[in-house]
Amino acid sequence: MSNAKVLLVDDDRLILSVLVASLKDVGYEVETASSGEAAIGLCQHVTPDLVVLDMRMSGMDGVEVARWIRTHTDIPFIFLSAYGEEELVTKAVTEGAMGYLIKPVDPPQLHAMIHAALERNREYRLLREKEAQLTQALSGDRAISTAIGILISRECLSEQEAFERLRRCARDSHRKLGEVAKELVETAEKLNRICLS
Repeated sequence: MSNAKVLLVDDDRLILSVLVASLKDVGYEVETASSGEAAIGLCQHVTPDLVVLDMRMSGMDGVEVARWIRTHTDIPFIFLSAYGEEELVTKAVTEGAMGYLIKPVDPPQLHAMIHAALERNREYRLLREKEAQLTQALSGDRAISTAIGILISRECLSEQEAFERLRRCARDSHRKLGEVAKELVETAEKLNRICLS
């Protein structure tokens, strides 16, 4: 994780320089932006692994930047703020922040927060990938079951015979069973529409 790319966004150049030095010391690659607009520009071209955002900046504030990041990217972010009011923390959580630190920030505390946020984001990404795979598998199973039903109905086959025919077709065409099943279902649906029109 220590070689991850971090984008620091703060309109206080002194804070930026201190945090940049401490993050580089522990192995992070660091980019900086001193405004919300500059941060968005960097996110479009650099794609950091994590963005550390000052909550209140002149011009576009951290919340607006966070909203843009959440809407247009999958980049995780944490907030820095000189204020610890519950309302601000709630707003940060609502925007999807992975963490919230109150300034002045102790560098080891920031390192720990960044490490935890990156690890949590990695776990979320793995969960999303598994969910997508499961959805795809269920969709494929549904198509296979429907295709078997079509073959049973139209060809007067047993369930096992219909499955074997579908599998043989997939093997002969060097394609996945789910793809062949989906194509058969789509073809049957088109044929039904033509017959009914």
